[in-house]
Amino acid sequence: MGFIEEIQRRRTFGIISHPDAGKTTLTEKLLLFGGAIQEAGAVKSNKIKKGAASDFMEIERQRGISVATSVLAFEYKGTKINILDTPGHKDFAEDTFRTLTAVDSVIVVVDVAKGVEEQTEKLVKVCRMRNIPMMVFINKLDREGKDAFGLLDEIEEKLGLSLIPLSWPIGIGADLKGIYNRWEKNINLFSGHKKQAVEKTIEIKDLADTMLDDLIGENYAEELREELDLLEGVYPEYDYDEYLAGNQQPVFFGSALNNFGVRELLDAFIEIAPTPQPKKSEERLVDSKEEKFTGFVFKIHANMDPKHRDRLAFIKIVSGTFKRNTPYLHVRNGKKMKFSSPNAFFADKKEIVDESFPGDIVGLHDTGNFKIGDTLTEGELLHFKGIPAFSPEHFRYVNNADPMKSKQLSKGIDQLMDEGVAQLFTLDLNGRKVIGTVGALQYEVIQYRLEHEYTAKCTYEPIQVHKACWVEAEDEFNNEFKEFKRVKHRYLAKDKRGQLVFLADSPFTIQMTQQKFPTVKLHFTSEWND
Repeated sequence: MGFIEEIQRRRTFGIISHPDAGKTTLTEKLLLFGGAIQEAGAVKSNKIKKGAASDFMEIERQRGISVATSVLAFEYKGTKINILDTPGHKDFAEDTFRTLTAVDSVIVVVDVAKGVEEQTEKLVKVCRMRNIPMMVFINKLDREGKDAFGLLDEIEEKLGLSLIPLSWPIGIGADLKGIYNRWEKNINLFSGHKKQAVEKTIEIKDLADTMLDDLIGENYAEELREELDLLEGVYPEYDYDEYLAGNQQPVFFGSALNNFGVRELLDAFIEIAPTPQPKKSEERLVDSKEEKFTGFVFKIHANMDPKHRDRLAFIKIVSGTFKRNTPYLHVRNGKKMKFSSPNAFFADKKEIVDESFPGDIVGLHDTGNFKIGDTLTEGELLHFKGIPAFSPEHFRYVNNADPMKSKQLSKGIDQLMDEGVAQLFTLDLNGRKVIGTVGALQYEVIQYRLEHEYTAKCTYEPIQVHKACWVEAEDEFNNEFKEFKRVKHRYLAKDKRGQLVFLADSPFTIQMTQQKFPTVKLHFTSEWND
């Protein structure tokens, strides 16, 4: 198969939702359809992917939530599908934000009963900012929930989307009869109870056909005809270019737990979801069809296998072919590196691959050379944009609880911060270290992983910080900037990249600082010059 054909058959996407909307269940059922796993429940019970499973960390299994993005790949009908299953929990949103830089499209999962929830709103906002093509999967149709029209109105209003239903429910909850697939012009009948759902697909070219009445009953058939007429009048025609531009979002209904409506989603997805897209670098737009290899690190995970203390850098391939044992330029440190055992992620295993193509995610064993956002190329100096660190919402001093393990603690904190699980700030005043996180649960994760992966123990101490503000001075040598540093010296720190950060204790302090020092700009993300 040629290079262009390899690109055309790839689909790389993320699945996002509020916790408990059924994201991991949907991921699992997609793998089941692709023949990548043999049994349902394998993702949750961790029977798959010893090294790179969805929810593979011990703490995830204990709490029953995803706290790290995992990569799963499988083949379906000749298409190579790369899924990035992201954490739904708000405390781990930053991992999801970074993952969204590596996907070409997204599936948003919405719970039919709960509708649009807080975390979904935040994540969709990021997708809209980046014009990422989105599909919506309305899940848990077998449970009592909101009226389909009302739910679509809520999604459009709260998420600012323009929806196009490509499938439509016949009944809901206990009355669920099936789904009419507007995309394929057929009916998928639902029968069964609990997890023993049975589906049966019947082609319906003409809705006026009396066969419809025989299949689902006269009342349901009449209601379906009326609702589909209403859909034609209310919603515009599906437009591929509008979907690709992020202006239109196809909607599918189903029940991932019951494996119902998932095939329709997957079949339409491989047909209409985008192939690997061009990506902006600071220097130029890089097209996926360019022959020279480029890629960037969007995630680092230490100790994927604690027995081997291995650390993997996840690379999204943007253009060209990535080949094993070929030297590539690490742009930030200016060195050529080659990789003898690049990993590709398949549903039940990691395996070494000789070559990978645009859209693929490759795991590179790393001894500490990589940071999130690093670029690899065949020699061109490129810097891919859009992997910022957001200002954390929680701050604590970190203290060493075991003086005999200072080295282990230092190494552990260093590596975990490189993964992006949290941010480290070192105070200029006394060198004390402050860890900033998006959510309080991350402190538990850090403590747990330091102890179990690095044999180091830490304790935390409160510090009054409202926001971390990255500092940009119009002129670093003028008196105003010198005065700012003198007045605020107790609250100044350096982040891991050595950038100056002002740890403000309240919104009022930020406001007064901006008024008093107008040439000193304060930013709430680390990549303010994007």
